[in-house]
Amino acid sequence: MDRIAELFRYPVKSMLGEPLERARLTAQGIVGDRAWALRDDVRQGLTNAKRFAALMSMSARFTREPGEQDRSPTVELADPAGVTIRSDAPRVNDWLTERLGHPVSLWPLLPAEAEAHYRREATEPGADVEAGLREVFARNADEPLPDLSKFPPVLFSHSTPPGTYFDAFPLLLLSRSALAALEQLARAAGSESVFDVRRFRPNLLLETAEGGFAEDAWCGRELRIGTARLKVEMACPRCIMTTHGFLDLPRDPRIMRSLVRHHGGDLGVYASVVEPGEIRVGDRVEVI
Repeated sequence: MDRIAELFRYPVKSMLGEPLERARLTAQGIVGDRAWALRDDVRQGLTNAKRFAALMSMSARFTREPGEQDRSPTVELADPAGVTIRSDAPRVNDWLTERLGHPVSLWPLLPAEAEAHYRREATEPGADVEAGLREVFARNADEPLPDLSKFPPVLFSHSTPPGTYFDAFPLLLLSRSALAALEQLARAAGSESVFDVRRFRPNLLLETAEGGFAEDAWCGRELRIGTARLKVEMACPRCIMTTHGFLDLPRDPRIMRSLVRHHGGDLGVYASVVEPGEIRVGDRVEVI
């Protein structure tokens, strides 16, 4: 039987997540997920750990549980040394800037109508677009880039879908068997990479009856989990964030080499919420 093994929510985009026993799903995914994000005050656009790897060693927790109408309540941030600050503290932007070594500011979710907030920074004239994409997706010159046509068109002009801080879709599903399969393939090829779930930041970590990359077969299909219904939209192309070092995990570019060699650079699947509902650890995942 396919089931939820673990649930995760990420209060601040690119910071460490928090485990949950149960969650409410809305059209915007898990309530409270990616409720805050950082903005690069020099480039004037939303930013994340693709540019600032240090974010992945920082954590955030809500001071009270978020609600469907109050999606970005106050969070307490903590750096790797355990020093904390609240999002409503007057110095919070200075605190973050000091730790990242670059001017940034912390932002709650804004309405979708504030589309300028979500718009991508302008590409500099003469910029090598392909080189930029290879850096973001951590692809070598002899490796294919992801098929960008599969992404929602809004992402060509905006960093995230307006009204959200998701990379593409509200939910990311990943199976334990996929992690195990990749680690086994990497070891057979001589790599000592550890495919730790923390590198891949799923919302739902799944146990599946079928081994290997079971979730790949769900693309385009719907799932019933708890009282919610999801649509699996596409495979998730992985980026440089999977190779960053944080906490006890070392920096490891071999992660992406293994992903590209053994599974086309993808791992896990994106999903949207068709019917809101409640899910919890242990719930059965039924393919409709």
